[in-house]
Amino acid sequence: MDKDLIIDVKQDNISLALLENHRLIEYNKEELGGRGYNVGDVYLGKVKKILPSLNAAFVDIGDEKDAFVHYLDLGLNFKAFDYFVKKINPNTDARNLYENTRIDDILEKEGRVADFLTPGQPIVVQIVKEPISTKGSRLTAEISIAGRNMVLLPFADKVSISQKINSKDEKHRLERLVYSILPPNYGVIIRTAAEGKRAAVLDAELKSLIRKWEESWPLMARSKSVQRLFSENSRTTTILRDLLNDSFTNIQVNDETIYKEVCDYIAMISPGQEKIVKYYRGHEPIFDHFEVTRQIKGAFGKIVSIKQGAYLVIEHTEALHVVDVNSGIRTKMKDQEDNSLEVNMNAADEIARQMRLRDMGGIVIVDFIDMDSPDHRNQLYKHMQEAMSGDRAKHTVLPLTKFGLMQITRQRVRPVTEIKTAETCPVCNGTGKVGPTILQDEKLERELAFYVKEKYVKQFILRVSPIFEAYLTKGWNSIKRKWERKYKCRIKVEGDTDYSILQSQWCGADGEALEE
Repeated sequence: MDKDLIIDVKQDNISLALLENHRLIEYNKEELGGRGYNVGDVYLGKVKKILPSLNAAFVDIGDEKDAFVHYLDLGLNFKAFDYFVKKINPNTDARNLYENTRIDDILEKEGRVADFLTPGQPIVVQIVKEPISTKGSRLTAEISIAGRNMVLLPFADKVSISQKINSKDEKHRLERLVYSILPPNYGVIIRTAAEGKRAAVLDAELKSLIRKWEESWPLMARSKSVQRLFSENSRTTTILRDLLNDSFTNIQVNDETIYKEVCDYIAMISPGQEKIVKYYRGHEPIFDHFEVTRQIKGAFGKIVSIKQGAYLVIEHTEALHVVDVNSGIRTKMKDQEDNSLEVNMNAADEIARQMRLRDMGGIVIVDFIDMDSPDHRNQLYKHMQEAMSGDRAKHTVLPLTKFGLMQITRQRVRPVTEIKTAETCPVCNGTGKVGPTILQDEKLERELAFYVKEKYVKQFILRVSPIFEAYLTKGWNSIKRKWERKYKCRIKVEGDTDYSILQSQWCGADGEALEE
């Protein structure tokens, strides 16, 4: 199965589209300049309020909403973390303090949070779930730093190995190897990707993960104020870290800086695969070129088409997600039972894709078309399990109820991805009436004359819809060329599928919108 990662870099965000056999299965957007993708980020927070009834606490990490940590999420080695944070200061030998911190005094399972946390107390925490709806971030005080081949556990002394590594000899080799290079008071979880890796590769990665943790010590020592100690990898590198394998065929990037960053990261985690990273230099938008935009518009609406007239209706509520399967105009088979089975099987494939694509978490209720045959119902249940098997998020699929409903739970770590595919016309503002289309070029020419004569701009980028672009640029003596000769300026017309048919925007040579 071929996998392609398309990275669209814009001024204020980076969009990532993961394709399997040219079909969109994951879509993520990472905002630039803001908090961005923060699951895995480690903070020095401050306890705000103790909640004895919930055996939990609210923690200030700099968000608008206070984050939440339960007693069970403090971790077995919380006392070691707490001691280290309280004792470290600019005059302390941090390495000596770390290595001599006791880790054998573990936290009791049946304890009370008020015995270990007090308001105003500094605490090192890691985000495990982003703010969702009215809730703040969910935290853990059991810090883990993930790499490609291993996960580093500060203040631990164990080496765990992925159950997916089947060879006992390989498990013993990895265990002996990691124990031989592991410094005091560190633990490691060896990931499946480490199978067969040389000692030098694992040693280099372990040192980089330790360096990342130890570089946060001066921040803890200088100030006990709320601050981010270090960040999880960007969404781009996180996807590469977790998914990169031999089935990846192409990684297309339209920004030179991100292109170099991705090349360097792949060279570090998988030497020799840098050649699959390619710098996109095409004239049309990268998502349009690889038909990602079309798939996004078709996949994120309330109604999603399946095959031969069947479709899904997807609704999101505060408590759960509801999916209704409809056969629509499909009349391929005369037998209703066989027809229902085939529609349901196709729907199961699309629902598994939609949950991954939209990052739907929590409870998902699917109303399949009723089937009388128990064999068909069981067949659908097994097919749904198989369709969900490639999903990295933890999930549980339950058999169909007697009402034909299937219940699915899926790990929720961030808000569901929602993209409005229905557009309000920016020209008529929803009134249904626009000015005469025949005069649109005259309107643009008046704006052009104003910018040239009043603002002294000589180079322009005009963003319009692809249809309007063709109208302005068609032919040798096009409207665009006439304007350039008349106003002695340079104009680059760009067609953008996000623009409605008569929408337009004048920009300077740097791509920034011009003000009137």
